[in-house]
Amino acid sequence: MAWVSLSAYFALMIGIGIYAWRKSNATAEGYMLGGRDLGPGVTALSAGASDMSGWLLMGLPGAVFLSGLSGAWIGIGLTIGAYINYLIVAPRLRTFTELANDAITIPDFLEERFADASRALRVIAALVIIVFFTLYCSAGMVAGGKFAVAALGMDYLAGVALAAGVVVIYVLFGGFLAVSLTDFVQGCIMFAGLIMVPVVVLMQIGGIDGASAALAAAEASQQLGPGTLTSLFAGTTVLGIISTAAWGLGYFGQPHIIVRFMAIRRVADMPIARRINIGWMVISLAGAIATGLLGAAWVAQGGEAPTDPETIFILFARTLFHPLVTGFLLAAILAAIMSTISAQLLVTASSLAEDIWRGVIQRDASEQSVVAIGRAAVLIVAAVSGLLALNPDSSILSLVSNAWAGFGAAFGPLIIASLWWRGTTRWGALAGMVTGAAVVIGWIALGWSEAMYEIVPGFIASGVAIWLVSKLSTAPPADRIALFDQAARAALAK
Repeated sequence: MAWVSLSAYFALMIGIGIYAWRKSNATAEGYMLGGRDLGPGVTALSAGASDMSGWLLMGLPGAVFLSGLSGAWIGIGLTIGAYINYLIVAPRLRTFTELANDAITIPDFLEERFADASRALRVIAALVIIVFFTLYCSAGMVAGGKFAVAALGMDYLAGVALAAGVVVIYVLFGGFLAVSLTDFVQGCIMFAGLIMVPVVVLMQIGGIDGASAALAAAEASQQLGPGTLTSLFAGTTVLGIISTAAWGLGYFGQPHIIVRFMAIRRVADMPIARRINIGWMVISLAGAIATGLLGAAWVAQGGEAPTDPETIFILFARTLFHPLVTGFLLAAILAAIMSTISAQLLVTASSLAEDIWRGVIQRDASEQSVVAIGRAAVLIVAAVSGLLALNPDSSILSLVSNAWAGFGAAFGPLIIASLWWRGTTRWGALAGMVTGAAVVIGWIALGWSEAMYEIVPGFIASGVAIWLVSKLSTAPPADRIALFDQAARAALAK
């Protein structure tokens, strides 16, 4: 009966894609940015759902199940980073991209912002997006395949094909609007699941008192010190906390998240979107953390232990609920996985169509041809990602954290500088983007990531490079200064 709920979920996703196809896809801006007409609720939940991926329902509960509450630092860092992102990036990026010749992708915006006639900024930024997001999509497909094996008893490749196939259908037809609307629905499903599971588990193990006693027993049985599972600081160091919480720095440079800011209807809606998004994040993260902690309590009371800590949510869904509800909860995990794949797939296709095809190859391309190329790019990127995901033991999944750091370091300081420092130059922008990415790659290659998450040195190095090279190079042209000032005034006025 779980398949009834799952089938309804798949049908809803495809139905939304058809609706979006009929509503807003005649132009490149319509297909790739939803016509800049998203409401605050859709903006907030689509940003949240596309951000969290399967990590929210599988990775985080599994980490907390194993290490206790100290595993929550990444969630704390992400919440703080998302909040600051809404404050310093969202309003100005929405205003600036519209004034900058109605830029509809991040590479497009960077070229317009710095009047880069060489097109180097556009091409390098687009290549970074295409390469890393293709790997990102592949990682999501691997997660979908492994989920299908663990939760549905399906063949791995059939699971990859199922998750990827549904995503491709609604992205292919509905574009950005379909991705955003499906992300909104998927965010609601994830939110509901992360409230239902810990509440029901808590009732099963005797409420707060029963959970506390069970966690104390779990600490004793594993010969852990008191409070090891329930302390934020147990087993951590200051450097470790900084390294883990630094995930929040990545928000400023994630194209699939900040593109939502470019698509919101008006800047005045940003505060509402921020409150919805942060509220959703706090409650969802708390539910994921509670699921992991209560999983440890459940096992300590003699409950079934998961074969893999990251499947504790799946274990609860299959053990404690009616099959129809189980299907809904499994759909929540699929929603987390598919929302991220769809967002990254569209951003990658948009870069191929807008930044490479119309930006470099066919400068006078019509709107219809750009949309057609965008749809073809969806199929190509999905096919390449699917081929990379054929091996269930693929190491691509481990690149997710590295890609997050790469995007955060390459684009994060540059986006902030381009929106807040009028003295940023084209050469400074290029230096910052290349330096951030290079430091992250070098840090990983040297094996230093365990000591400090690579986004920290990459982000710092990128910021220093932007400032230093901008100071040493020729000042920005007067028209770019005027554009910057106009965007800053407009963002404040709205």
